[in-house]
Amino acid sequence: MVSAADRVKNPVRSSVWLEPRQPARSRRTDQPAGLGRERITEATVRLLDAEGLAKFSMRRLAAELDVTAMSLYWYVDTKDDLLELALDAVHAEIAPPDADAPWQDRLRAVAAAYRGLLVRHVWVSPLVGRFLNLGPHALLVTRTVRDVIRATGLPPEDHGGALSAVFQFVYGFGTAEGRFARRSAEAGLTQDEYVRQAMAAIQEQPRLDGFVEGSPGLTAARGGAAVEDTRERDFAFALDLLIAGIDAMRERAR
Repeated sequence: MVSAADRVKNPVRSSVWLEPRQPARSRRTDQPAGLGRERITEATVRLLDAEGLAKFSMRRLAAELDVTAMSLYWYVDTKDDLLELALDAVHAEIAPPDADAPWQDRLRAVAAAYRGLLVRHVWVSPLVGRFLNLGPHALLVTRTVRDVIRATGLPPEDHGGALSAVFQFVYGFGTAEGRFARRSAEAGLTQDEYVRQAMAAIQEQPRLDGFVEGSPGLTAARGGAAVEDTRERDFAFALDLLIAGIDAMRERAR
């Protein structure tokens, strides 16, 4: 068993995936039937989606499962274990693309899937980098991404840079998109309503005239599209720019 204090002392080992697997504990007679790590992880994902990372606790999870908080410690050692398990579980939503498709299409598919993950599960982005992401689903995604980058034909020394360019972009784009969608929902507004109200408030401030001066023209240039439609077009165009850059760098290396 690993305590929270042990994790602070040895952060490199702070992963549920690096700890030796403990023998299955025998269920006591007062332990609820049907409670297991998979069910606990599913409930963790549901709670994080509904209430966010800040409100998540072992006590809140126990209430969701209608068990005692101590019951959870038969399956995990700390709350961080649960967060790691949940983080890996949602990576199962990123399906490997068609292995026979051109690398450009495969890259677009994986990038779009990662963006969707970040938007659906807003709590994921703060956990990326906090944990090592060594679970089976996360490792499968990592392998898929590396396979696609290798297929670009870039020299091996450039694989890391290409991977960073694409997926750091997707991380930033998806994180901002997910948070904005959540903020709009919390305000009881659609994203378009939220933008209209925000722009109206800004226009009432004389000192911000320069900020909104070009906004009508930009909106017109985009065809007056809804926020989500504009975002789709921006994401696709930005990804095309990155793919074109990879193509150019590959040709230059040749």
